[in-house]
Amino acid sequence: MANPNPPEASAPPAEDDSTAKMSFFDHLAELRRRILYSLVAVGFGFVLGFYFSEPAYEFLARPMIAALRAAGFTDQQMIYTSPLGALRLYLTVGLYLGVVIALPVVLHQLWLFVAPGLYRHERRAVLSFLFSGTALFLAGTAFGYYLALPPTLRFVLGFEGPFRPMISINEYFDLVLIILLGLGVIFQLPILIFILTLFGLVTPRFLWKNFRYAVLVIAILSAVVTPTTDILTMTVFMAPMILLYLLGIGVSYVVVRRRRAQQEAAKKEALARP
Repeated sequence: MANPNPPEASAPPAEDDSTAKMSFFDHLAELRRRILYSLVAVGFGFVLGFYFSEPAYEFLARPMIAALRAAGFTDQQMIYTSPLGALRLYLTVGLYLGVVIALPVVLHQLWLFVAPGLYRHERRAVLSFLFSGTALFLAGTAFGYYLALPPTLRFVLGFEGPFRPMISINEYFDLVLIILLGLGVIFQLPILIFILTLFGLVTPRFLWKNFRYAVLVIAILSAVVTPTTDILTMTVFMAPMILLYLLGIGVSYVVVRRRRAQQEAAKKEALARP
């Protein structure tokens, strides 16, 4: 069973007036403000993303076209089945591009929400947080596009039987964009562990002790995210999640070690004072 005792870590004390205690409603107001700013950023990103939605469509369609050609359907094209199908496609692609474009702003708003509970020197890690979060999100989408999608599409097209596929652009892109965005979010696991460690909610020992339960949860998530039922595709999704969890344990270890070293240095400095 999981450790019933809370992880051995203490919450950071306030170091200045900016970290004064906030009431529950103050936190709600702050959260609402950060969400509002994030939505505004996504809105601006959507306008820009919609402008580039057509080349983005051509890029995202390549795995499906390649899978169709590999299955012997060299003259096959994707279709739409409603008058608004093409417009809805461009709106959907533009919205997802807007999320990606606005991601640094969204991550910055998240950092501003959690920063008041951190030490002053920890708040200076905002650039590292933004760079790491954006890089991990892009790595997740790249993993989905280059490694997860091609074998998945080849697998599902292998069951065409006596039928000829007519792929709807809206259904295809709903699947593809959910997978890419989902993997981008899943790749934020080390960032989540980093934040939880900063607030003393987890420690490296706690994470390692519950590794087997984490693998079980990852397996369930992989089964939900994986669009096919074969073990190979599920393993393709599981492997990076497990590696990300192990990376998160390393991040948690570094955070805890630095915090303890800084606390010891502060104690020694306090004892040395006359």
